[in-house]
Amino acid sequence: MSTSLASAIAASVLILDRITKVWIQQSLPVGGVLPVIPGCFNLVRVENRGFAFGLFSESSHALQQLLLSAVAVAVLGAVALALWSSAREERWHRWALALLLGGAAGNLWDRLQYGAVTDFLDFYIRDWHWPAFNVADSAITVGALALAIRALSRRTGAAHASQARPDR
Repeated sequence: MSTSLASAIAASVLILDRITKVWIQQSLPVGGVLPVIPGCFNLVRVENRGFAFGLFSESSHALQQLLLSAVAVAVLGAVALALWSSAREERWHRWALALLLGGAAGNLWDRLQYGAVTDFLDFYIRDWHWPAFNVADSAITVGALALAIRALSRRTGAAHASQARPDR
């Protein structure tokens, strides 16, 4: 996968994330709920000042926002460096990094502009709700899972290869 294609994937994630968040911000008040599939899925508007899945969201301390933004910038830089320095032949690796890059950029945009990340996808069963999330979170999750699967498959492949070699 070329660097330009990886950049286009990251940019597409960022653009889709921005479009959906702006639409939610204009369509629902904070705390608003729009049922989509009763008993399963709502659109909601949650402003998450914390970390992944709302961790530490009760704190509004300015230092927390600065720290979370600094961590996001560092992660964004590390992912971008890994993406641009990886071999073009490593399609899964580059695809996963592009998803991570686009998702991290989308959430960082919110954090820098609003001091919080807009989450709006609410999946639930009865009274149990998964923490609300957004397009950027989805891209980050899929990218991280793809990297984990790739790492596990390489490790498993290496273990099988070493077992197949006869001892000398």
